Amino acid sequence: MVRQACCLFLAIQSAFVLLAGPVEDFVDGARKAHGEAGERAARFLVEHMPDADRSSLGTEFLRENLDLAFQARTNFPWAASVPEDVFLNDVLPYAVFDEPRDPWRAEMYDIASELVKGATNATDAVQSLNRGLFNRLQVHYNTGRKRPNQSMKESRALGKATCTGLSILLVEACRAVGIPARAVGTPLWANERGNHTWAEVWDGGWHFTGADEYDANGLDRGWFVGDAAQAKADVPRHAIYATSWKREGLSFPMVWSRGGTSVAAVNVTGRYAKAAADADAFARLGVRLWDREGGSRISAKVCILDGVRRACALSETKSGTADLNDMPRFSLKPGSRGWLRFTVGSEIREMPFGPLAKGDPTVDAHWEKLTPASASVDAVRTWLDLPAVERNADTATPARALSRVEAERVAAMLFAEFRARFVAERESEMQSKSIELEGKKLRWKEKVFGEAPATGHSLWISMHGGGNAPAQVNDRQWTNQIGLYEPSEGIYIAPRAPTDTWNLWHEGHIDPMFQRLIDDFVALRGVDPDRVYLMGYSAGGDGVWQLAPRMADRFAAASMMAGHPNEASLLGLRNLPFAIFMGGDDAAYNRNRIAAEKGAELDRLEAADPGGYVHRVRIYEGLGHWMQRKDAEAVPWMAGFRRNPWPKKVVWQQDDVVHRRFYWLRVPEASAIEERALVTATVVGQDIRLDGKVPPGIQLRLSDALLDLDKPVRVLVAGREVFDGAVTRRASVVVESLSERLDPSAVATALLALP
Repeated sequence: MVRQACCLFLAIQSAFVLLAGPVEDFVDGARKAHGEAGERAARFLVEHMPDADRSSLGTEFLRENLDLAFQARTNFPWAASVPEDVFLNDVLPYAVFDEPRDPWRAEMYDIASELVKGATNATDAVQSLNRGLFNRLQVHYNTGRKRPNQSMKESRALGKATCTGLSILLVEACRAVGIPARAVGTPLWANERGNHTWAEVWDGGWHFTGADEYDANGLDRGWFVGDAAQAKADVPRHAIYATSWKREGLSFPMVWSRGGTSVAAVNVTGRYAKAAADADAFARLGVRLWDREGGSRISAKVCILDGVRRACALSETKSGTADLNDMPRFSLKPGSRGWLRFTVGSEIREMPFGPLAKGDPTVDAHWEKLTPASASVDAVRTWLDLPAVERNADTATPARALSRVEAERVAAMLFAEFRARFVAERESEMQSKSIELEGKKLRWKEKVFGEAPATGHSLWISMHGGGNAPAQVNDRQWTNQIGLYEPSEGIYIAPRAPTDTWNLWHEGHIDPMFQRLIDDFVALRGVDPDRVYLMGYSAGGDGVWQLAPRMADRFAAASMMAGHPNEASLLGLRNLPFAIFMGGDDAAYNRNRIAAEKGAELDRLEAADPGGYVHRVRIYEGLGHWMQRKDAEAVPWMAGFRRNPWPKKVVWQQDDVVHRRFYWLRVPEASAIEERALVTATVVGQDIRLDGKVPPGIQLRLSDALLDLDKPVRVLVAGREVFDGAVTRRASVVVESLSERLDPSAVATALLALP
């Protein structure tokens, strides 16, 4: 009977115009066939139909559509309980969008009825339709379709449709068997990655599903959930809309018909969107795999190696008929970097990613360009999984030779390992803002400014004044220091000196305490180790004069305010931008005169060594020890610098507090260090030249950031060649480097010990 009605309609279809008289004929016919409910349905359908349909659709088209809708309401167990207003709006309509008005309901009734046999509720019926409909119609996702808003007839003829065309088919199939359904979509995701359309169905309430995206786990699932969570109800282009037959003022924003108002809509963003804080907390990395550039997508197991030895997530890439935006997404912390590992059959290939910014970045990987998985890296990963006792007993694995890429990966893995250890061990001291070391205690106050970039916050260490005074005086200076400067971004900390002596900021215990402080903030607060800045006022300025040259390899820049250098040398500042700020009338201890002299010395050093000794000197005429905050200009000046952990030239002069590691130079514990010893080290091409009082057994901490470790290296000490040959990258060197400092940028991958 259904087929006969369809054929009858095709035979008598004409240019019938739906004017006032024929409308009443349609309503009267609906009342006679279905009673008062039929009359209400007919009037609702006509009242809200698009204007273009009023002059193009015939009564027979409308009558068949209405009759079949009521037939489904009678024949399917879930349909009778659908509220009338939902039935009228989301079962009865003959169209979803502005697609061609081909008669679809009779044929779709037959197809869908067969597919939902055995279903006892609307949800099960929808699942059956989504699983079988598209194979039955032989229509699947393909960007080669004719247009987005294809009718069922057009999509079947092509065998192709994108998300909108597929959603039209699923909505029509649901309506054909009495399930309320509507199309849902957004004109543009909030992450600017394009638009999308899917379907909603009613089973006591609205639920969603992707069209031709059957999920055995049920409704309210889909690859687009994370994107939809970022939707913005009050931003029209980023909101989510559902189609509606009833016109209540809002129109569906059809991307294929900009400005078109023929399709009514309701804003349903609230059902999908999550709080902005939740959506913005992660970088949601999407992954697609192609056989080659311009080729086809392929399916593969994909896991994220997050820089540690472990796979933190596992999924599978999509291929074939899946929507282009249907891809696995991994929620990672902003700034994350690591490796994507793809497995196709028995073959494993990899590629790096990151650092990631917040939002929804997408990686398009090409199988032909991926790197085969490294046996050496996997060996180190397995080694790290061993218990500590077994790991320490296995010295062969960390001693294996590594390629440049392997060394970079191993360094990232080991840094993550050390960082995790630091987090576990040092959480308490970060919580208490107190470090105890060698019988001394370093406390600090802190403020956070701005939003952290992908590489992490900067860190500002600002030392207070005071000195040889009662503790309460130094405490007041400490409290004053935390409010003295305000970087536009970063974690600003004011440490409290462990002692109240005159040299409170340059005693021997300060250096390891500051190194521990930096390590803690790198590990637990994600600070960028290449953006750590040192500053201090008065006695804190004394500390800057002393600490900056001997710890120059830890900082990106340093500024001295109103301090006295005592015997400190400037030579170690070769690679550390350094600023001097002093009141012109600050004559105590000749601070003003000495500051000017030191500024002139830096001028000479810079002139004699182009590229080195970057500096700024400000002597504020008419100002005394208090510079009325004019010295705050230091903050934006320093912020413009990043540390170079691998400078080609290093000038290292020992102070009264000696150090055994400075940039890429290292003196082993067994070697004596001569007082005030000065060493100059220079890299030119593959040559390393050492001059000055070079300690016997000095070690060169090497990295591809300094020179090419795939090529021979030649070393000359005072002009005499002491080495010429290859050096080997090893995980054991990385372990030793990180054991000294949690400094991923300054990790050595090869070590060369000189005689």
